[in-house]
Amino acid sequence: MNILFVHNNFPGQYQRIARALARDPQVRMAAIGSSAAQEMKGVSLLKYALRDVDVSATHPFARRFDVECHRAEQVLYLLSSLASSGFVPDLIMAHPGWGETLPLRTIFRDAHILLYCEFFYGMQGRDVGFDPEFPEIGIDGQVALHLKNASTLLALADCDRGVSPMAWQRSTFPEKYQQQIEVIHEGIDVETAKPDPDASFRLSSGRELRRSDEVITFVARNLEPLRGYHVFMRAVPRIMAKRPHAQILVIGGDGLSYGAPPPQGKTWKSVFFDEVADKIDRKRLHFTGRLPYLEYLSALQISSAHVYLTYPFVLSWSLLEAMSAGCVVIGSDTAPVREVVKDNENGHLVPFFDVEQLAERVIETVSHPRRYDPMRKRARQTIVDGYDMTRVCLPKMMTLIQKTASGKGAKTGAHKGSVSAKRSK
Repeated sequence: MNILFVHNNFPGQYQRIARALARDPQVRMAAIGSSAAQEMKGVSLLKYALRDVDVSATHPFARRFDVECHRAEQVLYLLSSLASSGFVPDLIMAHPGWGETLPLRTIFRDAHILLYCEFFYGMQGRDVGFDPEFPEIGIDGQVALHLKNASTLLALADCDRGVSPMAWQRSTFPEKYQQQIEVIHEGIDVETAKPDPDASFRLSSGRELRRSDEVITFVARNLEPLRGYHVFMRAVPRIMAKRPHAQILVIGGDGLSYGAPPPQGKTWKSVFFDEVADKIDRKRLHFTGRLPYLEYLSALQISSAHVYLTYPFVLSWSLLEAMSAGCVVIGSDTAPVREVVKDNENGHLVPFFDVEQLAERVIETVSHPRRYDPMRKRARQTIVDGYDMTRVCLPKMMTLIQKTASGKGAKTGAHKGSVSAKRSK
């Protein structure tokens, strides 16, 4: 079987499945990605370079799609090159978020397409308009938001099946498409992300923190409002006042992943740190930046209380890894978190904007660590039972790949009867 991956940041969400497929000698794999894509053993990677696109003359509503079309053009060249080389995929696994899926049917009309359905933009029950602290986007902004789905809608019309990592993420897509989208998470390596009573974490000062220390952890790819960084920082003064020995680890970068940009010349990290700087003990607040994976896991393994907050948006792997590592999670009572965290069973839920309740829940958790040992075990069991990469997620994904590639039960008609490139033998 020939499989083609199409993903701007390959391997992205396909890393684990590509690694598993590479062990099958009957599978040949190729991938298309941007200059940021990374090589993987067993996958022939073709990269494209997208030069800066001047969209100043393009209508504001169409600017994103304009850039996506330029990207699609680069992908088209690589698809043509693949076809000329004799590689014709039986299955294409693609992420529609950057316009790269637009030319797939033009070149490989008979291939089956399995679409990664991560998120569908909208005004209701999602990230935009959730936080009253930040300005409304206005009518023009709402139209532009709706148009961000253009490439995804075209990809949905072309695909045979879709896959979403979480049920809530699938629910963001139009109802008529949800029936063709299966819910399968990429999976967590539960044998690596696991409790370790002997774990330690070294601070920049040289001090080592261990499980016997009082450690509060907060993790986000970048420290920004969408992941509740501002709410957490506002809770820090009360936590520190009540727990004079607590050490707080804030793990994440200074950049912007999602949402509105910070004021000119500042970062969201600095904006909300400055807001509380004169109310806290700075020696006990540690901004680690982004960490190597095993160091990050060590921080989770020594955590006394782990805070995870998010707008209604894509759920972070870090929440599942924290639970797998046996953390007591204090999470936001938002839809994607509720899918995994059950209040007072395998974690705690607090209203996203309730700074006082967040602080009190953290204080209570670190004040009585042994009381929460059963909750830690239930948190890990949740991940082992439902999100174990090896036992649960990869087998489900392999089954879906086989079904999609064979056309069993898949949507038909989108490309039936069309002329395709000749298949290589």
